[in-house]
Amino acid sequence: MTLRPLTSPEPWMRGTHTDVPVASRAVIHALELAQEEIARWCESLHAEEIFVRPFDLPSVSFQLKHIARSVDRILCYAEGHALSEAHLAALKSEQSRDASLSELLAEVEASLEQAKVRVRALAAGDLDAPRGVGRKQLPTTVGGAMIHVAEHTQRHIGQLIATVKVLRGLRH
Repeated sequence: MTLRPLTSPEPWMRGTHTDVPVASRAVIHALELAQEEIARWCESLHAEEIFVRPFDLPSVSFQLKHIARSVDRILCYAEGHALSEAHLAALKSEQSRDASLSELLAEVEASLEQAKVRVRALAAGDLDAPRGVGRKQLPTTVGGAMIHVAEHTQRHIGQLIATVKVLRGLRH
């Protein structure tokens, strides 16, 4: 799926992914909604706006990196893996100004597309299987981590939209 603006009805009302159990399907729909919202809200941004932090809000650049990379990290936990050095380095670089909007959109697109494949694979297993998160190995389950992918992504989509609205308002 290519990043494209939100269409009606929203993904969860399109009757898609019926081959996937309902909880996992909801995660996939949340990721599709994120893709569509990103396309809708980022399409009119100017190149320099992605790094602006109006009223100390997180930048669009940060939000896009964080969405792409946090999805990967959380799914690593769901799959029973520890984070790699590459994951930790990417986490530390989320505030950097090292990518263009097109590069960021490509990173998010690749991450969300891969995430949907990973969620489908996890859906075939035991969603109640225990998992540990972070260095402290805080307790969750495969299903808990998958659901968190959806809710965490949507939280950051909301923040991205708020930042873009403020940026648009500051143009005038």
